[in-house]
Parts: sequence; C-alpha cells; structure tokens
Amino acid sequence: MSNIAKKKLLSFIFKKALPFVGLAIFVYLIVAIGIGKVASTFLLISPIYVIIVAILTLPRMFIRNVAWQSILKQQKMNLSFSSSLKILLIGYFYATLTPGYIGHLMRIPYLKEKLNEPFGKLFVNTFIEVIVRTISIYGLILLGSLMMIGYEPMIFYVSLTLIIVILAIYWFFIKEDRGKRFFFIIVRYIVPKRHTSTATWVANSFYKDFPKVKTLFYPFVLGIFTWIIMFSQIYIIALSLGIHVSYLLFLVVYPIANVISFIPITSSGFGTREAAVVFLLGLLNVPSEKALVLSLVGFIITDFLTGLYGFTLSLTEMRNKKIKDAQEELKKLVY
Repeated sequence: MSNIAKKKLLSFIFKKALPFVGLAIFVYLIVAIGIGKVASTFLLISPIYVIIVAILTLPRMFIRNVAWQSILKQQKMNLSFSSSLKILLIGYFYATLTPGYIGHLMRIPYLKEKLNEPFGKLFVNTFIEVIVRTISIYGLILLGSLMMIGYEPMIFYVSLTLIIVILAIYWFFIKEDRGKRFFFIIVRYIVPKRHTSTATWVANSFYKDFPKVKTLFYPFVLGIFTWIIMFSQIYIIALSLGIHVSYLLFLVVYPIANVISFIPITSSGFGTREAAVVFLLGLLNVPSEKALVLSLVGFIITDFLTGLYGFTLSLTEMRNKKIKDAQEELKKLVY
C-alpha cells in the first residue's frame, strides 16, 4: 500500500471513529456516576419548569433574528423577518446534528434561493452572524474564568488564549487584500483541482459588501442578550434539580462548558459538553448526577427543541429544486 493510500485510510478511520469519542465519554460518565443515580435525578425535573424554559426559546430566537437582520441589511440583502427566522431555525436544525455546529452553513442554500447572491457573500453573512454571536459569549467566559481562578487557574489562561486567538483570526480576515491572498493560497495548494473554479469564485465574492466592524456592535450586544436568555433557561432547570448556585456565578461559569461543545469532535459537542459541565459544576460542589442531567436536559430544550422547529420548517422545502441545487454546490465547497 502506497503512502498516499495509507494516509487516506488513516484519515477515513479517524473521521469515522471521532464521533464515538463523545459517546465513549458519555458512557464513562454514566457508568462512573451510576445509572440509578442519573435516572432518579431525571425524575426531579418539574414539567412546569420545562414549559417555562421552552417558552423562553421564542424571545431568544426572535432577538437572534433581529441581530441577523442587521447584518443582512449591512450587506445590502433584504429579507423579510419571517423568512430569515425560518432560515435561521432550519440552520439551527442542521447545526445540532453536526460537529462544531458547522451545520449553520446550511442556511446558505435557502438564502441562495431567496436572494440569488454569490455563494461567497452568503457564506460571509452566515460566518459573520455565527462568529459575532460566538465572540459575544467570550465576555461571559472571561468573567467566568476570573471567578473560577481560585478553583482552577488554568481555566482563565486557556479562556484568555482562546479569546486572543479568535480575535486575531478575525483581525486577519477583516482586511480584504490580506484575506484574499490567504484564500488564493488555499485554492492553489489545498483545494482539489476539480473544485478550483468554484472555490476561486467564492474567494472573489467573499468581500462583496463586507460589513464594517462598527456596524457589528449592535448584533454583538444582542448576541449577549441571547446567551443570557439561554443560560437563564438552563439555570431554571438547575433550580428544578435543586442545584443551588448563585445566578450570576452560574451565568458566567456555564458558558465555559458551552464553548467546549464548539470543538468539532461530536455532534453538538455530545459527551465533551457533559464532561465539562460535570467538571466545572463539581468545582462548585454540585453532585455529578445533577450536573450530567442538567447538561442533557439543557441541550434538549435549548438546542434540540429549537432544531426540531427548524426540521419541521425544512420539510416544506424538501422538493425545491433551487435549494437542492444550491445544497449540492455547498457540499462541493465543504467536501
């Protein structure tokens, strides 16, 4: 077997095995904590609390859609509020099924069908919305890591490093000449030849109507509000489980675990997120079984349920040929 064939085989095995890492972590947690303890903890959750948390999903998604509308307008794209909300929810559905929430890119085919803009411009729009909202959580993370420094100093240093890296990447790509040079190097040396023309087209349209940094402050602030609502939802579940941690401490500590779920290993960070929540809340003397159940139920209500709305909406678009064609183009770019 040639070296190239060996590398391809190893790459294939790695990609197939990676999703099982999260499952292995989750199974380990269940066994270590005890199935009986986990099952009995689930029974502590009040249906009334679950209903309240589910209702709070509506204002969270509405505010996120307002932030996205602001970015769309900055890029000279006019889309009705209801249409962008529908596409946002559909993207959320795909995001909950993919590692690192990369499924948000599935908004692009639906945007393409509505707006008929270049793929590069649509990619930038989705990328900016996600990255601005992600950056908005880092303020909470930095506060949380500072408050946790007495428990585990390394959390602060890792969080600070992560924030610096992300901001440095964004700073690098904000300049068109610098970004384009990088993209064309990728196209020339990394992108397979059969996709070169498509990738070049995307690179050329990437900076079309690129929004100015100062215009992103508004969606950045709205992003903070969406995170506060989301972690408040999870805090309500924590109260139902009898977890007694101050609201402000919870609000700045839980985001650290949430960001760990962004690591592109398993779908929606399954397993890695649960391990992070158990570890972090364990430092605050929260029993492992309660932390594990909190992480699972929190994900189901705040992410999975939201994705379910998107799945229902996507069923109405399954026969749209324009969307299917755009999905095929997107797959070529991603894969």
